[in-house]
Amino acid sequence: MLRPLFIGAAVFAIAAPAAAQTTSTWTGFYVGGRVGYVASPLNTKETVLFDRNLDGQFGDAVTTAAGANAFSPGFCNGAARTGLAANNCKTDTDGIEYGAHAGADFQLGQLVVGGLVEVDKSNAEESVSAFSTTPASYTLTRETGRTLGARARLGVDLQGTLPYVTAGVVRARVRSSFATTNTANAFATRGDTKANGFRVGGGLEHRFGPLSVGALYLFTNVKDDGFRVDVTRGTAAATNPFVLTNAAGTQFRRSEDRFKTHSASLTAAFRF
Repeated sequence: MLRPLFIGAAVFAIAAPAAAQTTSTWTGFYVGGRVGYVASPLNTKETVLFDRNLDGQFGDAVTTAAGANAFSPGFCNGAARTGLAANNCKTDTDGIEYGAHAGADFQLGQLVVGGLVEVDKSNAEESVSAFSTTPASYTLTRETGRTLGARARLGVDLQGTLPYVTAGVVRARVRSSFATTNTANAFATRGDTKANGFRVGGGLEHRFGPLSVGALYLFTNVKDDGFRVDVTRGTAAATNPFVLTNAAGTQFRRSEDRFKTHSASLTAAFRF
């Protein structure tokens, strides 16, 4: 769904010069906003990693008292539908992204350079699930929230139409959660809700006097590696796989430590 939105916006921005030509300079300050669609890419290779002896190193195999792999049913991208691996997982949820920004541009000949600060909010969601032989499912989910960022822009003025590239840094709020069908063990979650990263993309903007409209694509990549799930015995037997190696339990996390999203937006700004 990202492609139709971005293509439609780009066509509008390209066609705009035919409707209203302008030779206004891009030099000056501006404030504006954007709204669009955001999605996380399908990550079919992601799994859940285990630290069975609580030494801080993940990648341990969780085995039963008989030595069998307790997670032999495997993993899937998305949230588990039930505790059975055969029922697969639900597709990750895409969403809407909207935000506001303020910045300044400086034009030298046809070259336009500038920078902006922005705040936006989105609700793209990404999950990974593990299945045990009990049977039971274990789902880790993360969702983007508010993001603060600063980006530089570099473009070329084509008689009032500005194609440009952009890149910068972001600090994002990431909401992580955990769900399981296992009712015997006890579970506790912990971890950071802030993540730092970068953002790159490109867009097209056209001026109508003091107003400008356009289309923007952004790829956002933040490091989100702090969320952990602690599993203890609960009401399970002492032979439970999570407490066989260490009576204090097992810890696990998702294998992918980067949260990536793609977004396509329509933009508008007032320039002064």
